[in-house]
Amino acid sequence: MQGCFLRFYLHENQRCRGKLAWEWLLEEANRLGVRGGTAFRAMAGFGHHRHLSEDHFFELAGNLAVEVEFIVTEAESARLLDALRREQLRVFYAHIPARFGVVNPASGDPPENGGPAS
Repeated sequence: MQGCFLRFYLHENQRCRGKLAWEWLLEEANRLGVRGGTAFRAMAGFGHHRHLSEDHFFELAGNLAVEVEFIVTEAESARLLDALRREQLRVFYAHIPARFGVVNPASGDPPENGGPAS
């Protein structure tokens, strides 16, 4: 299948509708029918403010980024981005073209369109 790799970078303490934003984004993607998504907490990083943040045992949570990623169709990507716009959630993201599928698919998996011949 053709689609995109969609990656969002959120602050770990950023909130949306009373929830952590990364958690809200995963739940919203699930509600919109996206087949899967994953959140990763950063160990260290810096953003547009150029401040380097690192994870230390005694440091308070909230400084680092959470990366949330999905491999989706263009239609699913548009729905996710529209949901973020509606919520006015400020989020940096990357949208990268991707070809995806399942090796040895189950009978209920969608057919591969435009993928390599098997």
